Amino acid sequence: MLGKIHLLEGDLDKAIEIYKKAVEFSPENTELLTTLGLLYLQLGIYQKAFEHLGNALTYDPTNYKAILAAGSMMQTHGDFDVALTKYRVVACAVPESPPLWNNIGMCFFGKKKYVAAISCLKRANYLAPFDWKILYNLGLVHLTMQQYASAFHFLSAAINFQPKMGELYMLLAVALTNLEDIENAKRAYAEAVHLDKCNPLVNLNYAVLLYNQGEKKNALAQYQEMEKKVNLLKDNSSVEFDSEMVEMAQKLGAALQVGEALVWTKPVKDPKSKHRTTSTSKPASFQQPLGSNQALGQAMSSAAAYRTLPSGAGGTSQFTKPPSLPLEPEPAMESSPTETSEQIREK
Repeated sequence: MLGKIHLLEGDLDKAIEIYKKAVEFSPENTELLTTLGLLYLQLGIYQKAFEHLGNALTYDPTNYKAILAAGSMMQTHGDFDVALTKYRVVACAVPESPPLWNNIGMCFFGKKKYVAAISCLKRANYLAPFDWKILYNLGLVHLTMQQYASAFHFLSAAINFQPKMGELYMLLAVALTNLEDIENAKRAYAEAVHLDKCNPLVNLNYAVLLYNQGEKKNALAQYQEMEKKVNLLKDNSSVEFDSEMVEMAQKLGAALQVGEALVWTKPVKDPKSKHRTTSTSKPASFQQPLGSNQALGQAMSSAAAYRTLPSGAGGTSQFTKPPSLPLEPEPAMESSPTETSEQIREK
């Protein structure tokens, strides 16, 4: 109970310490081992997470919570076929689990089987209609398939449940741009910039849109803001910038006459976030248009990381600040947040 209290307060470190002591007294308790594994998974400490989840499965090979967690780890690292094999086992035990169908859907998304992904995600949405993460993923898949009206529908619904997440507004702006609603796309980008102080892709996409609309001064301001965020990321952590994103930033820098290699000199590998996706934009009146790097960011399981902890505990997402949704009696695991960003084309 003490561990659960720390989880409800959002203090994962203290919760882990409590559960570690509990495991010392009861090393064969699969519930404690699974919970501890989920906590390490939420913090991105995959080795320890795999160790504790493996111990839980050693004592109880049918523990569907541990199996779902192990599958989500494999999915996170791009091993979608093995993850789907794990999920088949879980489906026999909990066939109506929203996180399960969400993760299956994102596995198909990673395998580029978009129709199957939408089918699974819509089943997850039917089972959990108020889960913003599932709505996020549905919007992401529809954007990938260039079904912009459907993407707008699901992203708008996700924003109603998670109004403080900048990345949702960025994706909404991508959909609006392709629906040729430029004014509302600008408003969505402005809100995304206001809410998201870390992701340089928001500023890059916004700058490209402004440039293609002939607003070079405002585009330059967004480009400079992007540079600040990139430098901050490079100073504080190792980050891998996708080559297409780097190329687009260099083209935009050249178009704005601020140089081509001010920021994107030495990309460094980051295991957590890979940003990709490109698109083409409609031309502005007197200049050749740039394609906008419509990166969709980390496609979070249930939208970024479907992390729910057992027995009513709450937690926070590794990639976003808002806390996870309150837990259901059934488990909820993270899907493949990092490897599922796909390419979108902006008209």
